[in-house]
Amino acid sequence: MVVLFVGGLALIDRSESVASPFASASYSSAANLEGKEIRFGISGSALASAVTSNDATGSTNAMHDSYRPTGILVILANMLLGEVIFGGLGTGLYSLVMAGLVAVFIGGLMIGRTPSYLGKKIGAEETKLIALYALVTPAIVLTLTAVAVLTPVGRAGITLNPGAHGFSEILFASASSMANNGQTMASLNANSVFYNVTTAMAGRFGLAGLALALAGRVAGQRRLVRGPGVLPDDSLMFCALLIGVLLILGGLSFLPVLALGPLAEVFAASGSL
Repeated sequence: MVVLFVGGLALIDRSESVASPFASASYSSAANLEGKEIRFGISGSALASAVTSNDATGSTNAMHDSYRPTGILVILANMLLGEVIFGGLGTGLYSLVMAGLVAVFIGGLMIGRTPSYLGKKIGAEETKLIALYALVTPAIVLTLTAVAVLTPVGRAGITLNPGAHGFSEILFASASSMANNGQTMASLNANSVFYNVTTAMAGRFGLAGLALALAGRVAGQRRLVRGPGVLPDDSLMFCALLIGVLLILGGLSFLPVLALGPLAEVFAASGSL
């Protein structure tokens, strides 16, 4: 989690600290100061955004709508992955546990043994619950984003920023609601019947139900004796496996939709589009 947090923080800070390719020649500062809390500076705003996108407090000291595409990408990724970094405020904790169980399952497949975690066996029924958990967030977030983009009432919320940035605003609203996070890209006018209803539908109750069902099954098992074939969950190997699982699952679920939003802005800023 430290590796992911420091990497994300560095990307946000770097993105906001360099000159914008779209800035005019008279723009005196090399950093992106628009929407920032000047008393704390770029690094303070980057730190607050990296922390808040993982702990569901909804607090902020900068306007995320003014962030560069790379910064928006990191904040979005933190929420779409389920706030797993340090397991933010309950919901993030069981997202972190679920990610760890996926890593344990893959590790078990690699050595041909039934996976176990903390002395509890991860069998077929437990694996089904974990798989369902991994599918709920993309199913809800991507569906609500698609409906918003394809309907006039959804597109009506884009008041200032059409194109890829406007798409990112809609995706951000769905992701923030699903993560129970409270952050927003505020130029999206979400005070409408459409967004009030759809963002309320993006709730964490389905995830909580699956996590509780898995906890019930695991609690009813007897603890296994730890043997030499068990993947240790306090090793560098497990660290690398968990990071790989998170990035691969996140990429498979959300890379296409991120390519339409913040990644498209990144390529546009670099002159590739």
